[in-house]
Amino acid sequence: MTDHYVFTSLTRIADLSSRQFTVQELRRSEWGTGDYVAVEVLTQSNPYPIELPNGRMLELAEGDLVVGALGERYATLEATGTWRGVGRAGRMQILGGGGILGRCTSVSLMLSSLTTVRYRGHVMLGGGGARMADYAVRVDSARTFATPTVLIIGTSMSAGKTTAARVIIRLLKARGLTVLGAKLTGAGRYRDILSMSDAGADWIMDFVDAGLPSTVCPAPEYREAISHLLSAMAGLGADVAVVEAGASPLEPYNGASAVEALRPSVRCTGLCASDPYAVLGVMTAFDARPDFVTGTAANTDAGIALARKLTGLTTLNVMDRRALPELDAILERTLALGAA
Repeated sequence: MTDHYVFTSLTRIADLSSRQFTVQELRRSEWGTGDYVAVEVLTQSNPYPIELPNGRMLELAEGDLVVGALGERYATLEATGTWRGVGRAGRMQILGGGGILGRCTSVSLMLSSLTTVRYRGHVMLGGGGARMADYAVRVDSARTFATPTVLIIGTSMSAGKTTAARVIIRLLKARGLTVLGAKLTGAGRYRDILSMSDAGADWIMDFVDAGLPSTVCPAPEYREAISHLLSAMAGLGADVAVVEAGASPLEPYNGASAVEALRPSVRCTGLCASDPYAVLGVMTAFDARPDFVTGTAANTDAGIALARKLTGLTTLNVMDRRALPELDAILERTLALGAA
């Protein structure tokens, strides 16, 4: 009988679901970040389902066989963990809905326990292990990324970055522009860039396309992977790019490297803040002044007033339609768009 596997969204860049592959146990010394591995579910996933390659969600049951990728996560509000901590028994957890696999080292009290799985083996194709890097985007010749860019950064995860990106994409599309939506740092999920597509982005890309399960990795490795992604992004010919840097630039997701790589093309920066005081921290750390502040810190008039008092920055609730003309004016000015 042929085993049935559930493929997580980290496999969306590969063709594993349409290939005949074997599963083989490898020595720990042969494991590496981004390796595709098969695991057996030991605990039910409810209420934290897994994300499939098409973006749909599936609740796992005990005994299900899942293909994900070895990786690391360092989420301030949810869970941390790494494949490097997996013991001889091969027990580990699904560290994120996209299928990052590793041993959980800490979990937020706001979450119940993560889905626990057991290592069954590495996915083997053509005599070797399948890795995300094998399917990473590559270009024949390097191109300099110079697309005018709206950069969305945050003071933490879940600060409103993707929501802001969607609103900005809609405003840019209303002007008749072609838009690239991208996410350069974070832990691999498809939903964020899919939501950019739903908002009207003509193209979507992220670090998973560069072969990374998350961007918790050595800086040289990140910069090498992202250079290929930026070259591919440059070749699309978009009028404007809306780029999200997941988590915050101060967390170990290589956010600072992403910001530096994009700096020559950035025309507008939006800072999504979890609270008004956090705005000061990011501004101080990067000696930068964003063009506007939004996010959960701007959910109410009180938050907006405090952020403006502390920073003197334009602060907007992008979910409030009354704020959209001011946001549109900021985009027009910084991107030199001219009147709509």
